Amino acid sequence: MQTLEDTSNTVLDNLLHASIYVGVALVSWLILHYVVRIVVKRAEKGTLAQRGLGWMKPVFRNLDPVMRALDMERRVQRARTIGTLLNSLLTVIVVVITAFYVLLAFHVNIAPLLASVGVVGIAIGFGSQQLIRDFLAGIFITLEDQYGIGDVIQTSEVIGEVEYVGLRITRVKGEDGTLWYLRNGEILRLGNRSKGNYVAPMDEPEPSPLPVAAPPGTPATAARTLPAGHPASSGPLFNEPTAASE
Repeated sequence: MQTLEDTSNTVLDNLLHASIYVGVALVSWLILHYVVRIVVKRAEKGTLAQRGLGWMKPVFRNLDPVMRALDMERRVQRARTIGTLLNSLLTVIVVVITAFYVLLAFHVNIAPLLASVGVVGIAIGFGSQQLIRDFLAGIFITLEDQYGIGDVIQTSEVIGEVEYVGLRITRVKGEDGTLWYLRNGEILRLGNRSKGNYVAPMDEPEPSPLPVAAPPGTPATAARTLPAGHPASSGPLFNEPTAASE
């Protein structure tokens, strides 16, 4: 009888400790998400631009209202992207740590579990390395402000205007109206025409055509023209009299 009471008391103690861990984790998760949300809201409004968060500050290229609207949309998009990333990371960290503490509250040996998690993590990393590569590239593109919504970019695949920048893909509208979806990890070389002093190349004028020599007796309506430098352009013209015709 005493053994049963001790066992029940032990189970109740374990449940109490696990409940405390879960409660602390839930409160911590809510506080962290609230802080991230406040930071994101202030970044969207631009109130944190002068407080050291330079990655959220838009670059006003001129005083054009259209460009200012694009810069505002770009800043909001970047702030929300970073906020989503931070919330996801915080959620994963809090859930993993809480799960470990709950197992410890029930006196479960987590050493083999940690080893198994490590092996599974390595397997998942090898299996989804391309996906991880895309996400990491998207994070650095956002943090470094390499390009944003409204910028005209040039890659090895397409030249067009950026319509959306995510952690995995970038959506670009090509010059012919085609909508391109570029994976961030596969963008190896990129030029931003909206940053810097891009000058469109000048189109070279085509040389004026010259009249083509025609055989004797050919009607004038059958004469053709060829570009300058063509071998046939060096002969006598159709309207010039020749010795044979005379």
